[in-house]
Amino acid sequence: MRITILTLFPEMVEPFFRSSIMKRAVDKGIVQYRIIDFRSYAEGVHMKADDLPYGGGAGMVIMPEPLSRALIDAGAEGKRVIFPTPSGKPLTEKYAASLAAEDELFIICGHYEGIDQRVIDTFVTDEITIGDYVLSAGETAALVIIDAFFRLIDGVIAPESLEDESFNDGLLEYPQYTRPPRYCMKDVPDVLLTGHHGHITRWRCMKRLEKTMLNRPDLLSDASLSIDERRTLLSILDSEDKRTCQRWILSEL
Repeated sequence: MRITILTLFPEMVEPFFRSSIMKRAVDKGIVQYRIIDFRSYAEGVHMKADDLPYGGGAGMVIMPEPLSRALIDAGAEGKRVIFPTPSGKPLTEKYAASLAAEDELFIICGHYEGIDQRVIDTFVTDEITIGDYVLSAGETAALVIIDAFFRLIDGVIAPESLEDESFNDGLLEYPQYTRPPRYCMKDVPDVLLTGHHGHITRWRCMKRLEKTMLNRPDLLSDASLSIDERRTLLSILDSEDKRTCQRWILSEL
């Protein structure tokens, strides 16, 4: 995949591509990237890339001319162009997988009060939010989106490492442990030390259901649960606030 990032602050983005798993993907040639400082497409002595918003209001808005010139020069016309914004569609694992299937992506990093809407109307295909909050830098959100999809590209991470991850089948991931077996007066669960794969699988299933029920009960309505998993979930429901979920599970049995 070829990833093009358009930003006013390249120094915020470059280190990501030179570290950890992404660095290995770049070194292997699985991912190619380029970072474009679209301020270089601005005009005038001060290379101004932002201006006051029409209609009044606080803050500044990124001007259409320099960003549009950069997009055209980069070859973004007719391609999939992402703009991270709080007003976009939520990023999910399924959405990330659709991005991972592309051969080329362009990502615009906004700043200040955003970018001129005419750039969005002309070039942007995907407005994406990473959560219900506001960030000061579009680069931060852009890197979250990249991190979510690049790891799903064939050859970046071993397929078996992705199988039991959170959201892969609608549930959150089970707890993980490593050496030492005892730390801060807390022990690794005995079942993980038995080597009995069947018992370990059942324990992990139980913990996934418990964690999803505790942290993200909203995911259960769309989770791909077997009959045994539904019965297991029933066994851990014991409070009034879980009655709705319990009725749903019973209706599916």
